[in-house]
Amino acid sequence: MNQFNNSENMYRSKIVTVIGIPFDTYSSFMKGPALAPKKIRESFHSEATNKCTEGKIDLGEETRFIDKGDIEITDYLADIEQSITTFLETGTRIISLGGDHSITYPIVRAFNKKFDNLNILQLDAHPDLYHEFDGNPYSHACPFARIMEENLVDRLVQIGIRSVTPHLKQQVERFNVEMIDMKSWDQSIKIEFEGPLYLSLDLDVLDPAFTPGVSHHEPGGLTSREVISIIQNLNVTIVGADIVELNPNRDPSGITAAAAAKFLKEISGKMLEDI
Repeated sequence: MNQFNNSENMYRSKIVTVIGIPFDTYSSFMKGPALAPKKIRESFHSEATNKCTEGKIDLGEETRFIDKGDIEITDYLADIEQSITTFLETGTRIISLGGDHSITYPIVRAFNKKFDNLNILQLDAHPDLYHEFDGNPYSHACPFARIMEENLVDRLVQIGIRSVTPHLKQQVERFNVEMIDMKSWDQSIKIEFEGPLYLSLDLDVLDPAFTPGVSHHEPGGLTSREVISIIQNLNVTIVGADIVELNPNRDPSGITAAAAAKFLKEISGKMLEDI
């Protein structure tokens, strides 16, 4: 039986912990996301802005908001899963800074050990449900196939999808994924969840006009305001999140890192408001 069934301690966690996962070994097109945690932190701490959320929580003064730095990775699955497991055992909520999207699979394996009835909201241009990609079942194009194969979550809801191959369409149907693609998206759509939520935010869910610093540009995505509104309007306990796929090599102006830092603030604020 998972800890969630034993008690509600994880729901009453008093700490939000930020962890960097500088991993892009399984990026399929170009490397660079391993550099992202450093760049997101630089933008978060930049004197060009402040550390306040739109809900007026000052993360610079907030003792419940802690950055534990980056984890070291020599074994993709074991090191990421064990690191997240160790932090979860302290009773914290976790925001992971990727890295490419392959990190989500071992992270969710750790969360599954703590929570029954776990749900995922995935904000992404791509379903990331390939059975394998370029011969690699752990590619950043595959994490949600692994998650669904292992029944690690009750529901997977995807918003922002706009690049679906016939194989991915089959995978969506196979795993009963609830997909709201961009041609069907409307800001009035409300997604209701029961049970704890894990939020996975791939920065390429946004239109490249807002986040050009990603490896895979998919025009026609969400605006920054729409992503912020989705986060702020979630009426559920967010127990964990990741922000992935920033590629600093394509972000010379730092605009995408700034967006990632903004989302970090708003996700943290949403978690802290619930504590």
